[in-house]
Amino acid sequence: MKKKHIMTWALTVATMVCGMTSCGIDEPTPKDSSFETMTVEKSDIELPYKFSARMKGQNDVTVTPQVSGQLMKICVTEGQQVKKGQTLFIIDSRNAQLELEAAQANLQAALAQENSAKLEYESNKNLYEKKIVSNYMLSNSENAYKQAQAAVAQARAAANRAKVDLGFCTITASVSGIIGEIPVRVGDQVSPMTQLTMLSGNTTMYAEFSVTESVVESMVQEGMKATDVDEYIAKLPDATFVMKNGTEYPHKGRVVSLTGVVNAETGSLTSKVSFPNPDGHLYSGIQGTIVMNFAEKGVIVIPQFAVVRLQDKSMVYKVQADSTATGVDVTVEDTGNGKDFIVTSGLNAGDRIIAVGANNVVEGQKVLFPEEVKNEE
Repeated sequence: MKKKHIMTWALTVATMVCGMTSCGIDEPTPKDSSFETMTVEKSDIELPYKFSARMKGQNDVTVTPQVSGQLMKICVTEGQQVKKGQTLFIIDSRNAQLELEAAQANLQAALAQENSAKLEYESNKNLYEKKIVSNYMLSNSENAYKQAQAAVAQARAAANRAKVDLGFCTITASVSGIIGEIPVRVGDQVSPMTQLTMLSGNTTMYAEFSVTESVVESMVQEGMKATDVDEYIAKLPDATFVMKNGTEYPHKGRVVSLTGVVNAETGSLTSKVSFPNPDGHLYSGIQGTIVMNFAEKGVIVIPQFAVVRLQDKSMVYKVQADSTATGVDVTVEDTGNGKDFIVTSGLNAGDRIIAVGANNVVEGQKVLFPEEVKNEE
């Protein structure tokens, strides 16, 4: 019974096939289609060069005391914006005040001694002119007067030093900026070896970064001399600072320095970009990326999907005169825009290449067909 059903099904299928043939219905045949191509030309393009950078204040000052003593008062908080001359810390000034008073008293005593020595010298000078006293007595009084003058100078210096030490008990900001971490507390004993805080002068910020070896090589090829650095810097494009979270700082920066010595270990130069910081949004220690757009003139630019990657090689398919494809090894550089490559070798202006579907092309395959080429024209 089962065998009978199978025979009936086969007969039915055969009848349908014969019917379709007799009705003139042909099976569809595959149609070859051309690949999308492009003719490469030279053009100008801007390439974004990116460098890892760290921000640093124009004047990053380590705040330390000039005298030893007990910390009596902290007048600022971490992260506070301060102005030049503003009081930051106060150290116990009682000892310094006593030393100043003692020094001033010694100065008064020295002045009195000087005055007495001066009177005696002038008196002996008059008597000597009248030949009443000897030259020996005149010389002794003169020497005593000079010693008294030297003692006054020493006492005055000691008083001034004591006054300066008293002033050091009040620590003020040497520049306008932002207060960093404050590791000390009121009551701590501090000395000139104690770091009280870091004051970052942030009205202008510097982003420090290393210029890559490829840029160094391009400058060497241009024959840049030490005397040409300023001129070279002036021609560099504006710089953009992009923070780690992707936020772009709104103010543009300018390269202000480029060291003239190549680091032997890294093959790089250190550079600084100056950024205005009117709103205080930039802080010392912030890391990010410096982006600078350099113009490349007269280069061949092709889409990335036209390039076939084969291990460590890059290849494109060049369309020959007989409409067949031939693989050509090329050297490419990334443009940084995520879409294109710059071809540095392997292609010439006017060459026609497969632009779309290059991964599906076989060496020697015909990729253009007369009908479609005619339609394209």
